[in-house]
Amino acid sequence: MWRHRCPRFKQHVTLIIHGNSSEKKYLIKMSEISQNLERVTEKVANAAQHASRDLASISLVAVSKTINPEQIEDALKAGHRSYGENRVQEAEIKWPRLREIYGELNLHLIGALQTNKVRAAVGLFDVIETLDRPKLAGALAKEMERAARQIPCFIQVNTGEEPQKAGILPGEADVFIEHCRDELGLLIHGLMCIPPSNEEPSLHFSLLHTIAERQGLPCLSMGMSADYEIAISFGATHVRVGRAIFGERATP
Repeated sequence: MWRHRCPRFKQHVTLIIHGNSSEKKYLIKMSEISQNLERVTEKVANAAQHASRDLASISLVAVSKTINPEQIEDALKAGHRSYGENRVQEAEIKWPRLREIYGELNLHLIGALQTNKVRAAVGLFDVIETLDRPKLAGALAKEMERAARQIPCFIQVNTGEEPQKAGILPGEADVFIEHCRDELGLLIHGLMCIPPSNEEPSLHFSLLHTIAERQGLPCLSMGMSADYEIAISFGATHVRVGRAIFGERATP
């Protein structure tokens, strides 16, 4: 059993509400993106119910990498407030203006972070999900202390031990978690993984859950468009969904 609940960084999942003529304040003209968002939100709710889990314990992170601001605004207008970006530079271009217009947002960095981008990342993102090596951990700890801003972090675990993929190896995860949390003082809220595309994802979700439980970490970021419902059944607290909301991307 989990000892702690995953912290609620911000309230950021809003269901799209339909109403009759006497409830016009809730009516919106739904774009394809907002329709997709509603469909995914419903599937998250169904998966949570099937797994006997509280829906409030699961956050839907809409992956907006390579998506233009106008398309993102369709989701923002539908009430969604949690997004994931892969690149610091791309996020710097898109999100300051969107924050000004839409107010409180919850922006996750879900792509690789280079140490020379740490200062910008700490200033822009609300959650960093791809902490994966000691050098990066040290740079983040130093910058957060300088900026007096502590950001929740997830450690990325390379559960498939794929040489081309980022992430700490499972056998090294415990030592690395303790180094980041106990020695560097980082706010390690959970773990993140991207299973190999040619393997059964449940094996990797189970492994990540086991490591997190052993370390007393309450948050698990796992599951994407093709497998987020499975991830929820294995305890995912954050699911990262892009294609099912925004459609196919022209670029990776």
